Amino acid sequence: MKYRRLGNTGLIVSEVALGSMQFGKGMNMGGLDQKATTEMVKFALDRGINFIDTADVYSGGESETLLGNALKGIREDIVLATKCRLPMSDNFNRSGATRVNIMRGIESSLKRLQTDHIDLYQIHGWDSNTPLEETVRTLDDLVRQGKVRYIGLSNHLSWQAATAVSLQERLGLEKYATAQMYYSLVGRGLEHEFQSFIEYYNMGILVWSPLAGGFLSGKYDRNNPAPEGTRFAEAGQFVPFDKEQGYQVVDVLRKVADRNNCSPARVAIAWLLTRPGISSVIIAGRKHEHLDDNIQAVDLELTEEDVKQLDEVSHPGTPYPKWMVLQLDVAEDPRPKVLYPKRYEDGGPWQDLRGTQWKG
Repeated sequence: MKYRRLGNTGLIVSEVALGSMQFGKGMNMGGLDQKATTEMVKFALDRGINFIDTADVYSGGESETLLGNALKGIREDIVLATKCRLPMSDNFNRSGATRVNIMRGIESSLKRLQTDHIDLYQIHGWDSNTPLEETVRTLDDLVRQGKVRYIGLSNHLSWQAATAVSLQERLGLEKYATAQMYYSLVGRGLEHEFQSFIEYYNMGILVWSPLAGGFLSGKYDRNNPAPEGTRFAEAGQFVPFDKEQGYQVVDVLRKVADRNNCSPARVAIAWLLTRPGISSVIIAGRKHEHLDDNIQAVDLELTEEDVKQLDEVSHPGTPYPKWMVLQLDVAEDPRPKVLYPKRYEDGGPWQDLRGTQWKG
């Protein structure tokens, strides 16, 4: 196993983390019972994983309960992350990033997980119905009370995340250390703005659904749809993406996998680990052999050609205003060429759209 810092903290976590949506029967995402959950957790820890991510909403709390039982006697050996914000009942006040719901959420999660603290507590999504200051002050209180060690966000737009961190800085509150976001070879949308935000604030990305709900396992293509009983067939298209481009990505993924004598899934995860700002990639599986294959991605060294081919076939395009920012700040401004000449040895990170003649 290989390890990295958790965002801007001094905490060290495994490059792949164990996800837990498959624990419990309430989400049609695996349905593992207590015995299978305990065995999966032990299997992951034996292979060097020290980071486990869950959420209160996973199977209505059952995932946390099963995980809490599985961690008896070994809780202090792992970095434990969970989340709150999504609805936990029909009571509308049991939803959102309000002070009431966050305080209720942490107490409930601590009880289910059978622990006195959470290492990383994450807001599961933006809440447009709650004052932001209420949310960030409550999270700061949890850290001061010792119930939470670090805090993170998940599923935010760039402006939302930047506004939150700026407010935390201005008020002198505990700042978000991580952002748990969807990222994959068929879902590279966070590269448009969010990745730059992460690098600017020295935060860390925790990747969820690195295989796009199983699509990037390479098992399925235009002529071979997912059969009944598979996660992809049962859960549907877990994340939206362009199917035609997705099939093209799978074609290249298989070629790169063949060259490296490994599975397409392992290549897809290894590619993510080459991207900037990544603290850990969250993986999961119903079977040990699938999880083991995903874990081995940390040891797969993709060649420059491998990465180039994957980058090209999966490129999402560059929307405005990003292309204009890159044109002005990277191509036309002469200073980056002076300060970072190695970046421009192969033409630079952005093709000059207007034929700027300045050569440095």
